[in-house]
Amino acid sequence: MINAAVLGSPINHSLSPLLHSLAYTHLGIDARYEAIEVKAGELANFLTNTDKSAFSLTMPLKEEAVALARNTSPIAQRISSGNTLFKSDGDWNLTSTDVEGFKYTLLGHGITHVKKCLVIGAGATARAAVAAVSSLSDSIEVINRNPDRQHLMNQAAEGELTFLPWEQPSEINTADLVINTTPSHVADFFQSSISLPQGVLFEVLYHPWPTAISKSWADSGAVVIDGLDLLIHQAISQVEIFGQVTINRSEMYGLMRQAALTHLG
Repeated sequence: MINAAVLGSPINHSLSPLLHSLAYTHLGIDARYEAIEVKAGELANFLTNTDKSAFSLTMPLKEEAVALARNTSPIAQRISSGNTLFKSDGDWNLTSTDVEGFKYTLLGHGITHVKKCLVIGAGATARAAVAAVSSLSDSIEVINRNPDRQHLMNQAAEGELTFLPWEQPSEINTADLVINTTPSHVADFFQSSISLPQGVLFEVLYHPWPTAISKSWADSGAVVIDGLDLLIHQAISQVEIFGQVTINRSEMYGLMRQAALTHLG
């Protein structure tokens, strides 16, 4: 039996229990999956006392887990964070399915190559985005407010990144792909900069929807990808890890997205 949970804070809003439970039921796997509030600095103590063996990690635990896992996958090391923690042979193993989540989402929308990608933010999600698009974008620019995070962003990238100051950039309208990885309302700052954007906006948020920039983007007639696709694809990869199964991704994506949309209303 799979005994798992999603950990983070706040966690009550998480759709992971819905998505994972749907998947295990559909696959005929005996599993229990719930949401548990674990705040920053509490993960080590929680792992010492839990009887569970598999976790999805969300903010603020993705970076904290790196120091606690016995075995960390190359991709988690590269992006200095992990969203998938599971026990094997008595040891905690950490990996990230966020990078796959970005890749499968872009592929699902027919995006296999872009000339210029603009990433907003420099946290764990931004590093996963950079790792995912490094192989399909000729150049990547990053808008961030914290210079201390730039070295981790460079580590996540395959090539050279260009860092832009946190101001109203013209690049937001000329990039082929813009990925917003910042928390709710942070990117509202850029709404006034949006003017006939040429590329696709990938907004990693999904609730409440639409966000300010996604609405402005869509109102201009340009394409918007919502964060629900990212959530679903990273979850599918987690289910494969926890259940040790191979999933029909297209079928499971359809089931999960419909369930999530119904739940969100």
